[in-house]
Amino acid sequence: MSNIISIIVPCYNEEDAIPCFYDAITDQSKNMKTKYDIDFEYIFIDDGSRDNTLNIIKSYADHDNRVKYISFSRNFGKEAAMYAGLEYAIGDYIAIMDADLQDPPYMLSSMYESIVKDGCDCAATRRVTRKGEPPVRSFFARCFYKLINKISNADIVDGARDYRLMTRQMVDAIIDMKEYNRFSKGIFGWVGFKTKWLEFENTERVAGETKWSFRKLFLYSLDGIIAFSTMPLAIASVIGMLFCIMAFILILIMISKTLIFGDPVAGYPSLVCIIFLVSGIQTFCVGIVGQYLAKTYLETKKRPIYIVRESNKGGNTK
Repeated sequence: MSNIISIIVPCYNEEDAIPCFYDAITDQSKNMKTKYDIDFEYIFIDDGSRDNTLNIIKSYADHDNRVKYISFSRNFGKEAAMYAGLEYAIGDYIAIMDADLQDPPYMLSSMYESIVKDGCDCAATRRVTRKGEPPVRSFFARCFYKLINKISNADIVDGARDYRLMTRQMVDAIIDMKEYNRFSKGIFGWVGFKTKWLEFENTERVAGETKWSFRKLFLYSLDGIIAFSTMPLAIASVIGMLFCIMAFILILIMISKTLIFGDPVAGYPSLVCIIFLVSGIQTFCVGIVGQYLAKTYLETKKRPIYIVRESNKGGNTK
């Protein structure tokens, strides 16, 4: 029996991109079927789309039994969509791809060979250029990768994409991590396994607009830092200790100046400035603690990562 590659495709309002993606992935799968004698299944995750995305997927499923779909009850986010795809995939090898063709389908052949011939558990991709991306966004992205690799034990390569082909063993390890607040780039690195990185140049979306605004990317980066590092808590503790020491030293200085030199204590404006500074630092540190507490609160609720409204693969809730 031939091996199967499961292609997981998270979709949110991608009605314009899906036809282009379907044509490209079917052409690639036909080539790989001829060359490697390997079969495919395409799992489209409709993440609460408000356009015609689901109907287009259903139309493909009507005449192509390789096409499977899972439609969420609402928008749960790309992380939930990827996790759902991993849970439902039956393939010996599992790939995650975006529907906008920024993940080139032609790379699947070299990814498959990297696993089969080189003995890797995962063939992952990274962009070597960010052509077409706003310079400010690129700058902060690079800063994020440098920061998270310094303060956490997650191995996240600069320019890494979610686009990767993994063995069933690695996917099973990822599925076992059922945390509600997910940051897959960190999870991929945390589970380990032998990974080979394949480089490619950035390509523009084939259709539609990106769903990732700067604000969403910023919040997503915070989720990644909180999920894989406790360093912000340590920084908050160090800042608190430093300000306690500074306050104690300043008190000794003011007492000494008053008793020895007879100098009066500094006036109201300097006192107000100090109060505002210390209050700001305290609020900042409490905010850091609050972020970790909020994530812990969400985890303890044990809510499902996603809820399925309809599917041609069965199941309703995970």
